[in-house]
Amino acid sequence: MASTATTTPAAGPLTDPPASHSERLRALRESAYRIRTHALNMAEVQGQGYVGQALGVADILAVVYKDVLNHRPEDPEWPGRDRLLLSIGHYAIALYAALAEAGILDVAELDTYGSDDSRLPMSGMASYTPGMEISGGSLGHGLGIAAGLGLGLRHQGSRAHVYNLLSDGELDEGSTWEAALACAHHGLDNVTAIVDVNALQADGPTNGVLRTEPVTDKWEAFGWHAVRVDGNDVAALVAAFDALRTHRGSPSVLICDTRVGRGVPMLETREKAHFLRVEEHEWQIARDQLTAGFHAECADRNTTNAHEEHTA
Repeated sequence: MASTATTTPAAGPLTDPPASHSERLRALRESAYRIRTHALNMAEVQGQGYVGQALGVADILAVVYKDVLNHRPEDPEWPGRDRLLLSIGHYAIALYAALAEAGILDVAELDTYGSDDSRLPMSGMASYTPGMEISGGSLGHGLGIAAGLGLGLRHQGSRAHVYNLLSDGELDEGSTWEAALACAHHGLDNVTAIVDVNALQADGPTNGVLRTEPVTDKWEAFGWHAVRVDGNDVAALVAAFDALRTHRGSPSVLICDTRVGRGVPMLETREKAHFLRVEEHEWQIARDQLTAGFHAECADRNTTNAHEEHTA
């Protein structure tokens, strides 16, 4: 689905020249950095939370909301919008950060995360939050809803696309695979699943709870067009989504290998990272590590680009 000028930050007004590929990637990496910063700030309000997952999927959400989805931030219920279904409801902290980055939520509202009477509960609720398409709780329901939405939109003649962000732990659920069969049977090429493979779930490492590999082969056996990428590599994500836009005839799945706590070394190596409890003094350390790492990556990338230009 082609993004409109209102959803692609690098493009600017319709009268502006299109951004170069390098500018597009730079803007998306900056967006992912802000999403991570928002997530850390929100989690600090509670002193704990699913911040490890939020840091891990920030790159995916930055690309989806700023480069992929056709939507109108000022009108979250626009009928022609593409839908992103968050079936992993405990990832809501990540989605709130992305919704603020996309202009659907006010950044100031993120400070209310998890508080009484907030529109931003710790688990996603569609009835509370603008831009939250479905409520999330027990896992395994998102892809079934995506199948129904995909069928309904096709019957309406809509060109809208449905994306379902789910986790590798959610592949333990039989209902996910029933929905996968249904999507393939009906040839729903307006449905794309995005699987966050961070190798961790509530009861421990994913391969110890219920081994799901080889994930790509399984999706292909169920009739899906499957692509696997490094989910923390913005350039790889952009290339994959660009390629998926042209696929027709079957549903698609983008399998994204991510790292829990990505960007904050202190949290990347922490045990029991499914639900992180962070000491009061550690939040600023986490932000400092995130910022230092982001600037270091930018500097390394600039050096590499300058060298390539010099030797070209």
